[in-house]
Amino acid sequence: MVDAVIKPPHVFGRDAEWAGLASFVTRPATHAMLGVVSGRRRMGKTYLLRALVEQQRGFYFGATAATAGESLRQFGTALASYAGSPSPFSFATWDDAISYLFSLAAPNRSDGPLLVVIDEFPYLAKTAPELPSVIQREIDRFQVEPSSMRLMLCGSAMSVMGGLLARTAPLRGRAQLELVVRPFGYRDSAEFWGVADDPALAARLHAVLGGTPAYRRQFLADDAPTSLQDFDEWISRTVLSPLSPLFREARYLLAEETDIRDTALYHSVLAAVAEGNSTRGGIANYIGRKAVDISHPLNVLEDSHLLEREEDMFRSGRAQYRITEPLINFYESVMRPAWARLESGQGNEVWAQSGERFSAKVAGPHFETICREYMLGAGQSLLDGSLGQVGRGVVSDATRHQQIEVDVAVTERPRGTARVRVAMLGEAKWGTVMGINHLDRLTRARELLSHRGLDTAGCLLTCFSAEGFSDALRAAADRDDVQLVTLEDLYH
Repeated sequence: MVDAVIKPPHVFGRDAEWAGLASFVTRPATHAMLGVVSGRRRMGKTYLLRALVEQQRGFYFGATAATAGESLRQFGTALASYAGSPSPFSFATWDDAISYLFSLAAPNRSDGPLLVVIDEFPYLAKTAPELPSVIQREIDRFQVEPSSMRLMLCGSAMSVMGGLLARTAPLRGRAQLELVVRPFGYRDSAEFWGVADDPALAARLHAVLGGTPAYRRQFLADDAPTSLQDFDEWISRTVLSPLSPLFREARYLLAEETDIRDTALYHSVLAAVAEGNSTRGGIANYIGRKAVDISHPLNVLEDSHLLEREEDMFRSGRAQYRITEPLINFYESVMRPAWARLESGQGNEVWAQSGERFSAKVAGPHFETICREYMLGAGQSLLDGSLGQVGRGVVSDATRHQQIEVDVAVTERPRGTARVRVAMLGEAKWGTVMGINHLDRLTRARELLSHRGLDTAGCLLTCFSAEGFSDALRAAADRDDVQLVTLEDLYH
């Protein structure tokens, strides 16, 4: 039963991930099953899988960067230890090793299904490219013959792991589980760092470090800011200090991706996005390349889950790019322009001069992202009916010769009709007290979309603000079609 696989108390959050893993392991199938678990480094994949292996008394093997021969010896040693052999196994080939591994998964095992986790699988696939085909052969064999095998392949190289099940890959169509372990959401992250009762601090912390669990415990040994007043000192002694492991982390995140060769080019692309040049043409102009020349870097960054392409909700064929890793955005916006000064230990001085830049390039855009995440979760209660698509977009106002940016938009296409319904239009401001002018801009956007044939009946106009609202805007919120959302609302 799945209920028997109880998540240990030391595993924070990850309820959905744990439920998926537990269901995979305990499914009463009489044939071999394959799962693929991926996610960028520092997300806690190994921590999660080790906890599961310990509960199920399974076999865990963590690959390292080694030659094919050494990796095979390491695997044989680990497998012998698990099988209770007094001496290490000596396999001639990976073919022999995988065949023996599957032989351990007898269909009538008294301990139930055999859970096997091969972590950092890309290291093995790099030196033994035949390995996916060997695993495919065994999986196919034990689809016919009975087996209790529950094999999980795990890795951090997102482009490699994504390719395992793609197109003509040997393992395509063989997996019963494909799990991507993502960063904590902004609410879970606040709980994890112990700052949930201070939304202003939680939002700033998340804008810098995002929801990567390893940053608190492994990198900073639980050195967390104790209050909003402590945040400036904390960021100077951690992220901006050359003595801190976080100081060069953004660079390492890029260097660890196997498909990234010219790191200078990729940093330039990310810097362009961090500076607000979020379209393909804008990025190309910023780095001095033609738009066609940056297709490959953009694709690699997307495959690595470091960059996300967001379609414009109101302009077909238009898209903007967003950096998904907050620490990289912080690095490109605040650290990289002052790198020489930071390396010489001037973190306090650099941070003291970075307030406006941090607000405009880091905290502001990140606040918009949090607001969209809110609408995918607790914010659904603001809307009548089912939740459709959440994103952002631009509404062109030809009469006034301006573009109205909508930071948070919710649309849906009711069943049986081709007409798009606009359920909500929202604007998000980090460092600005919002006034009636912001509501007027949303009202104008709603009118323009209605003239274009979209269904705006019942469209809610929502102002999200981290600084608050003017008296006039608060008075306007008495209207049924106006909603004000504070930073406290987002977190509680």
